[in-house]
Amino acid sequence: MKLLAPVLEQVEKRNPNEPEFHQAVQEVLESLEPVAERHPEWLKAGVFDRIVEPERQILFRVAWVDDQGRVQVNRGFRVQFNSAIGPFKGGLRLHPSVNVGIIKFLGFEQILKNSLTGLPIGGAKGGSDFDPKGKSDGEVMRFCQAFMTELQRHIGPDTDVPAGDIGVGGREIGYLYGQYRRIRNESTGVLTGKAIGWGGSLARTEATGYGLCYFIEEAMKVRHKSFRGKTVVVSGSGNVAIYATQKVQHLGGRVVALSDSDGYVHDPDGIDLKTVQEIKEVRRGRIKEYLAVRPNATYVPGCSGIWSIPCDIALPSATQNEIDEASAELLVKNGCFAVGEGANMPSTPEAIEVFLRNQVTYGPAKAANAGGVATSALEMSQNSMRLSWTFDEVDAKLKDIMIHIHSISSRAAAEYGHPDNLFMGANIAGFEKVAKAMYEQGVG
Repeated sequence: MKLLAPVLEQVEKRNPNEPEFHQAVQEVLESLEPVAERHPEWLKAGVFDRIVEPERQILFRVAWVDDQGRVQVNRGFRVQFNSAIGPFKGGLRLHPSVNVGIIKFLGFEQILKNSLTGLPIGGAKGGSDFDPKGKSDGEVMRFCQAFMTELQRHIGPDTDVPAGDIGVGGREIGYLYGQYRRIRNESTGVLTGKAIGWGGSLARTEATGYGLCYFIEEAMKVRHKSFRGKTVVVSGSGNVAIYATQKVQHLGGRVVALSDSDGYVHDPDGIDLKTVQEIKEVRRGRIKEYLAVRPNATYVPGCSGIWSIPCDIALPSATQNEIDEASAELLVKNGCFAVGEGANMPSTPEAIEVFLRNQVTYGPAKAANAGGVATSALEMSQNSMRLSWTFDEVDAKLKDIMIHIHSISSRAAAEYGHPDNLFMGANIAGFEKVAKAMYEQGVG
């Protein structure tokens, strides 16, 4: 990397102690070196320098009262990264690991992911180091109300439209939206992931998991393969993992493992999805409870071992950097021929190199897991028009979007001399649309 090395150096200098952000920027810039060579006018206009610098970073205090009457203080974040092609769009994450570096990494990835959908949405991300796990509904509500009391100053249906992410599901979106509506005295599509009865979209819950499968199914067609009859390992057991599992089963595959932050279950007979949904969506329990219903399954503490299970297809859907080089080598050794990323940046750079070197069909996160934000944008459209589409209508649009993302990523990879490299193609295709808009709109 020659032309863009100074950009990365500046990012590392300005953003110390933010390794996830550095990693995300480096991976993208390495892919964009040939784009910089082809478009010297973008270099001269500072497009590459500007796209790695957020338009706005918001850090605020969130004070709330727990059930014992004690005042608790958390930090709230919103990084509005790039709005060249539309209003900021990206999730809110509630987890103790959240810090400004994590939010910047996610927001930067969101720019290109949102661009790939073909819909007019920019990139952003936000959240807090608040942990909803173990909190009562009342505590979660009071936190969300305090969080939104500040956030509402910075968002709006044509400015910034947050959504859910880790720790933010239907309950949290409800509390957040209720507070926004009370303060602003307006009913708008300012949040996505809302309940169906008050502005939500059918198929939004399923969208990221379904979209992941649609993308990988399309990518595998090039090599005359599919999910049918294949063994699949999915990490995670949240929203993405559950609905990826459901769609894999619809497409004729067999998911044999799921995990959470404590460990993983292996069920060679195929995961009983209804049991997992009861544990995770109803009781908010732990994945090890699966054995009470399926005693022939095995539970293993710790998460990394899930990639030792032989499979044809791996769908990492838990968290960043969960597949390292050793895990990637093990997957390849055991016959895995396709990897689709349901989480954000779940594979380390070394793992990605292993997949590409061994000609594994590899679907990078910004392409493969774009189904959630794509359907969020469809929810925005329905809110603007004051109407609702059927589940099948939204699902059909989602599938078309995921096929489109594969098509433009594949085309960009071939155009720049790296056929079948969807990692490089997704970075280039997502960037070029935003870069063109930034260039045409002038310096700012």
